[in-house]
Amino acid sequence: MNKNTKIRLNYVIGAIISLLLLWAIYVQVSNELHKTDFNTAWQTGPVHWLYITVTLMLVNLFLEAWKWYLLAQSAQPLTFKEALFSYLYGLAFSIITPNRIGEYPGRLLFMKRKNPLRLVSVSILGSVAQMLTLCIFGCAGLMYYYTTHHETMIGIVLWSNIALTIVIGIAYWRFETWIPFIEKIKWLKRYRRYGNLLKKFSSKQQLTILSISLLRYGIYTTQYVLMLYWMNIHVPPVQAFLLSALFFWVIAIVPSVAILELGTRGGLGMALFGLYSDNVIGILAATAGIWCINLMLPAIAGSLLSLRMRLLR
Repeated sequence: MNKNTKIRLNYVIGAIISLLLLWAIYVQVSNELHKTDFNTAWQTGPVHWLYITVTLMLVNLFLEAWKWYLLAQSAQPLTFKEALFSYLYGLAFSIITPNRIGEYPGRLLFMKRKNPLRLVSVSILGSVAQMLTLCIFGCAGLMYYYTTHHETMIGIVLWSNIALTIVIGIAYWRFETWIPFIEKIKWLKRYRRYGNLLKKFSSKQQLTILSISLLRYGIYTTQYVLMLYWMNIHVPPVQAFLLSALFFWVIAIVPSVAILELGTRGGLGMALFGLYSDNVIGILAATAGIWCINLMLPAIAGSLLSLRMRLLR
């Protein structure tokens, strides 16, 4: 296959992927958002809460791209722009996978694949940092919910999550202790050199990566609180933040596909914040709004990047 033919096929394949992702986004948004009476919801609340929320979405994009840049550049040379585009495409690719597990494979698919296994090894560190962050915020949310409701099952879940947080924390900070166990697996021995890439990360770099993850989760949580305030859901700031942290923790652990999860998010939002407000439309609108701002808008941008992909090399 000559070079010109490959170029044409790359454009065709990229266009098809882009259209499929955009269609999936359009269909799901159209099917789900009509359930919320936005004509009523949009008439409530000062609009500056929305402006701040959108601005924080851009900050989150920058932070995640920066984290991915720090991780990926240890495996292969890349620019911040490439890291950002790779992240956006991964986000678009993730919307059709359960619990968005396709995000990192999507990132790798977009990047120059000189040696993708190197990128896989460093992306594991990013994933562990994300899981640790999720568990930390989940503990905070569960602790608040348990102290206010005293439900036995919530207590069990809380202590289970605390134990899981400790295990993941050890795995993150002492990854050199579990790499040898992985190397004992026969079919993984050939990839031991990629595990050595993780040893290049200093404690300071690990702290930076974890700090970025914690900051991003905090921003996500704050965004949801701001959207609730925009919809005139009057919940005290601390309670709203902790319940929002719990909200995202539950969403992360409940199996779902991103393009099908809005209904789950709406129901969960009602279960948590319905205890403090009877503004059903406002809660649903805030949940749908944060879903669109943080997931759908970046995913649309990422889907358009399919046109730039070179699947045939």
